[in-house]
Amino acid sequence: MKIEVYSPTIRRKEMDAVLTAMVEDKIGPGERARLLIQIAKEHLRFDYALTLRSPATALHLALKALNLEPGQGVLVSALSPRYYFQVIQDMHLTPLFCDVTFDFPCMNRETIEKALAEKPEGIEARCVALHHTLGFRPDAASIAELGLPVIEDISQSYGPFTASAEGTGAEGTTAGAEGTAVGAAAGSADAGETGAGSASAAKLHGVFTILGLEERDMLTSGGGALLFAMNRRDGSVLRNFADIPGEYCLPDINAAMATVQFKETSRNMERRGEIARVYTQSSLRTKHKRFITSAEGEYNNYAFPLVLETGLKDVVAYARKKEISVESAFEHSLAGAGMSDSTRCPAAYSLSLRTVLFPLYPRLRSQEVERVSKLIMTLP
Repeated sequence: MKIEVYSPTIRRKEMDAVLTAMVEDKIGPGERARLLIQIAKEHLRFDYALTLRSPATALHLALKALNLEPGQGVLVSALSPRYYFQVIQDMHLTPLFCDVTFDFPCMNRETIEKALAEKPEGIEARCVALHHTLGFRPDAASIAELGLPVIEDISQSYGPFTASAEGTGAEGTTAGAEGTAVGAAAGSADAGETGAGSASAAKLHGVFTILGLEERDMLTSGGGALLFAMNRRDGSVLRNFADIPGEYCLPDINAAMATVQFKETSRNMERRGEIARVYTQSSLRTKHKRFITSAEGEYNNYAFPLVLETGLKDVVAYARKKEISVESAFEHSLAGAGMSDSTRCPAAYSLSLRTVLFPLYPRLRSQEVERVSKLIMTLP
């Protein structure tokens, strides 16, 4: 049987939660979305959150909360998802593309400073949209020191190590003026304490943080996102969007699944770690390279990427013969879709052509892990 490159981790608990919501006729935005926020706060310790239908909506509202003016610049990695460009363009803002390094797929302070130095004359850079690509965590603290508001996207990097006993979360940057309340339906909640006194503050440095819940995010509800602020000052800005129309808000049927996903995180992370250790040993016997993690032991094993020394097509064809799916890691990124400038972002462009993902998800059986491991070991 063919092993797919990706499969969402949906077990009986998630199915039961969704069925219960359906039986109770609670499928639109409502009480289960508020429960999701309470559960999420136990893990992330934010001040305030919105539950939304998509990460694109979350990015749109985060940028809107910063009160950016048409034409102003938003710094983004060339390996960010394609929808970043669409949202920025729809808001009449200017994307300022930043490169990455060949051994780490996220932008850093140096590549941002380079993009600032090369930005078109007359364009004012106003914020950084910081995507944690493939689960790798950029040095957000260093980037925040540039003095620009940061929107962190942890959709792929969420994991137990997000929490730290040190500190209480970054104070962030005041997000512009007070903003404007829109709409007339509930789509948010104050998370309260919910008995989470022993939980630790998240190691996040953004004014706002996006946690996507899409099919390929670390947690999934089948679609959706949380947009939250870690401290009260920035949370007060998000409260201006508390009455957004229900059509923007996460339905209860999705929130029910996401709530279970939060509770199952440790179990799923443990299995991901077991699989990654097997793959790593196999990769050491190849000529292909792995990315360097930003801090020892802090990678959540969202994926298992390799930067190839040979052609991507050759590897894909070889895997197909073994009935194993592999795919380009950055096919749907800005660089992979040709939306960023390859001359200004050469590392991102090169990685978009040479980086491949192998199947890594908790539902893989031991025999399947062994098959993928042998594939990695014998890559051309």
